[in-house]
Amino acid sequence: MSQPSSTVTTTNNLAADLKPQGEAAAKVKPCCVCKDEKAARDECMLFSNAADPQADCQNMVQKYRACMQGYGFNLP
Repeated sequence: MSQPSSTVTTTNNLAADLKPQGEAAAKVKPCCVCKDEKAARDECMLFSNAADPQADCQNMVQKYRACMQGYGFNLP
């Protein structure tokens, strides 16, 4: 009895690189973690009075990235 052969297909899913690998993938979804950090980052970016909101909110962005990395998600 032979095993069915699997074919390798390439996808253009750019988000595939962001997904966690292994055990972490089964545990959490990116939308379900770091909600407080994401809310603080978004609020800072939306309501910043600075000329450059990205520079003004860099601390919040770094906290969000660090939190996501703690769950196995690699943000660009």
